[in-house]
Amino acid sequence: MAQAYDESDVPRLAEVARAASARWDLAPDSAIELINLSENATYAIREPGAEHPVILRVGRPDYSTTAEIASELAWVDALRAARTVRTAPVIAAPGGERVLEVASRPCVMFGFCPGGEPADDDLPSAFERLGAIAVRLHEHARGWTPPPGFRRRIWDEQTTIGATPIWGRWEDGMGVGDAERALLGRLRAALLARLAGYGKGPDRYGLVHADMRLANLLVDGDETYVIDFDDCGYSWFLYDLAAALTFIEDRDDVPELVDAWVRGYGGLPAAEREIVPTLVMLRRLLVLAWIGSHASTPLAQEEGLPYTRTTCELAERYLAGAFLTL
Repeated sequence: MAQAYDESDVPRLAEVARAASARWDLAPDSAIELINLSENATYAIREPGAEHPVILRVGRPDYSTTAEIASELAWVDALRAARTVRTAPVIAAPGGERVLEVASRPCVMFGFCPGGEPADDDLPSAFERLGAIAVRLHEHARGWTPPPGFRRRIWDEQTTIGATPIWGRWEDGMGVGDAERALLGRLRAALLARLAGYGKGPDRYGLVHADMRLANLLVDGDETYVIDFDDCGYSWFLYDLAAALTFIEDRDDVPELVDAWVRGYGGLPAAEREIVPTLVMLRRLLVLAWIGSHASTPLAQEEGLPYTRTTCELAERYLAGAFLTL
């Protein structure tokens, strides 16, 4: 499994960013600033005299193939063309390439989007905004025919907590000993049974953003931009709600945040609302696995053992029918 970038990669990645800048024919004296370091390294590159920078995303080696990234960009293009949401335009290299390998790292250049992450002083309003965006994405996905060769990841029970986990095994999460493994094993079995009953009909399963958190919105006045489609793929549509709650599933106001998201979404039938706790706990186990398989990253070290303890507490509540009762 390809590791997320960490601070030790910064000097080498700076060289990659400079080389990628040249491949896109940007001015040699462009200012290059690292603005985010996680699964990818993201840079703002500003040419002398330019009003706005362009945004370079440097992907990890051996994580996404060129075909997978091209497919991500195809959906972004389609969403922009249909005016479904505002998102960053893709900037092709002078030779027409939209994905270039630089030092074995897939690089993509995007146009600038104004704005910043929504303020967290009114989370219900922010979650209602997330729900309103999600329903537009899902309606587009249901009606869109992907181009030939379209390939994106699948985020289902097998690739999250099953036999072929993309982000590693939850059993290898930090601090998962015998007692935790037994409890979370019972949680896993309950999740699998519930998801099997829920099914993957076209009304509830399809192409999703898969990481639609507030951190991936940029708000500029009355306009909202959606960014970071790097994890987009096939899952249950309400997985986007579960992803929105990543790292905050234990907050006392989570039921209020879910209600706000659903309000923005335009409401949900009872059967859809009932699956929400299951998808939230699925996401929780998936991130537990991510932390275990990315233990050297600052985020994993920050969350670490407390995340495991809270996951177990939430698991007990879920198994007792007392988690996020809607």
